[in-house]
Amino acid sequence: MAVGKNNKQRLLDSKRKLIAKFDPKSPVSEQYRTIRTNILYSSVDEEIRSIMVTSAGPGEGKSTTTANLAVVFAQQGKTVLLVDADLRKPTVHYTFKLANTTGLTSVLTNQIDVMKAVNKTDESNLYILPSGPIPPNPSELLGSRAMQHFMEQALEEFDLIIFDTPPVLAVTDAQILGNLCQGSVVVVSSGKTEKDSLLKTKELLTATNGRLLGVVLNNKKIDKKGNYYYYGTN
Repeated sequence: MAVGKNNKQRLLDSKRKLIAKFDPKSPVSEQYRTIRTNILYSSVDEEIRSIMVTSAGPGEGKSTTTANLAVVFAQQGKTVLLVDADLRKPTVHYTFKLANTTGLTSVLTNQIDVMKAVNKTDESNLYILPSGPIPPNPSELLGSRAMQHFMEQALEEFDLIIFDTPPVLAVTDAQILGNLCQGSVVVVSSGKTEKDSLLKTKELLTATNGRLLGVVLNNKKIDKKGNYYYYGTN
């Protein structure tokens, strides 16, 4: 009985987190599509093909935002690779109900080829690369030549790569990936993220070679118009 309840609860949790997949006509899903549009139009000179999603601190909804953005981009027809680059507390494999025995760390340490580590989902055009086993040196792996090589390979296979990364103020991982991606999106939680933390996050990200594309305001109380999320360009 308990096992059945646990499985049912995991399914419900997955449906709540992947609202763009399971309830594409909802107001929240529409807001994710609005964010998608804003990202696409954030650069007129070049096509955005690599995005990093992060936050100032933990528990602000970055992983849920990342997963739903990956879904709405895939629904648009782009081949999307969602990479769990949070090599400290990975969650993408839970959201998509995948094993995490192999993944990004396995690729970066030459244990498996990229495409053999990638998982196809039942969402057309959406592919997942879990984190893989948690390494003792996440920052060093993300900043390695192997990571640059991975990016080159992945961009040959997919239209868009989206990275779920650790919070900026916790570790340096997101800053490292900011140098590799064309743009970064920061998720903040209404009533939780402190202004000083957000300003510090912006300062650290803009110090990299990447671009801060904008901010997603999460957990905002619903107004009469049904606005759940706000996307602001930098």
